[in-house]
Amino acid sequence: MFPSAPAAGREDTVTLEEAQERATDAAGWVSENWSTWLETGLRILLIIVVAATLRMIIRKTITNLIDRMNRTASAVDGTALGGLLVNAERRRQRSQAIGSVLRSVASFLIVGTAALMILDTFRINLAPLLASAGVAGVAIGFGARNLVTDFLSGVFMILEDQYGVGDTVDAGVATGEVIEVGLRVTKLRGPNGAIWYVRNGEVKRIGNLSQGWSTAAVEVTVRADEDLDQVRDTLTEVGARIAKDEPWNERLWGPVEVLGLDSVLLDSMVVGVSAKTMPGQDLAVARELRWRIKKAFDAAGISIVGGPDAAEEEAAADPSAAVAAPSAYASATSPQSLAASPIPPPAAGPKLGK
Repeated sequence: MFPSAPAAGREDTVTLEEAQERATDAAGWVSENWSTWLETGLRILLIIVVAATLRMIIRKTITNLIDRMNRTASAVDGTALGGLLVNAERRRQRSQAIGSVLRSVASFLIVGTAALMILDTFRINLAPLLASAGVAGVAIGFGARNLVTDFLSGVFMILEDQYGVGDTVDAGVATGEVIEVGLRVTKLRGPNGAIWYVRNGEVKRIGNLSQGWSTAAVEVTVRADEDLDQVRDTLTEVGARIAKDEPWNERLWGPVEVLGLDSVLLDSMVVGVSAKTMPGQDLAVARELRWRIKKAFDAAGISIVGGPDAAEEEAAADPSAAVAAPSAYASATSPQSLAASPIPPPAAGPKLGK
């Protein structure tokens, strides 16, 4: 029974020696590589600190720039200069959208670059990773191409300031007032109050009716026998008066012009009147011009086609025009009446005796 004891002792001695050897090897390996670990750790820490600091500085700079744009818009809003520029709400939404895009792009670039640098620090081969990311990006791009198209179109629309909140636009698929501008969808309120959600990628062409200036065009139809000089003088007087009255003097950006005759017919003439107005004020100015022209024409005795004078002329027409012509059948002795009368039966003659 005793021979087994030395074997057990020898086994314990070998295990202790192996443990010491392994500990020695581990200590040597640590002593040989601790500098590499420290260098790698410091490099990773430096990359993280630089990326975080750079990201914070860039985002703060973008935020300050957006706030300055908003303060400038708020300072001019409500003044005469603010009426010529875009309104504060439009500037605010546009600046916020641009700021959001810039912050997202900056964060993506900084964080992505830092992650690749950290992976490179660990001696990881980035070629397969970049190739896989490229393939995945292409697949996602094909699958979500409509979303990408909408997003890119929205970014360029905002950067180019094609339209903003409060503008009246014709987007082809819908027409109305812009109530919200997004990177993917633009909201329009139509004339009947309906809200249209228009994808930015579906807009092929767009007409902004609220930028620059508008034109108020009025056509005045008068009778062909009216005095053209009197008509022109009356229209000129109306234009001069509306240019002095408030608030129309601010909405008009030019004098009211009498363009002349647009058409001459047998019973009427059409005189064109035009005025340059503030954006979006053309309909209001045109309605006011029609109102004042009608009152001025009534005061000057100038008749408008379809007015009371035309109705009186129709009432004073020849009453005999509605009476039918006399008929030949009214006379009983006329050939027409005799031909149309029934044939009388033959008269009975005297009977012959047997």
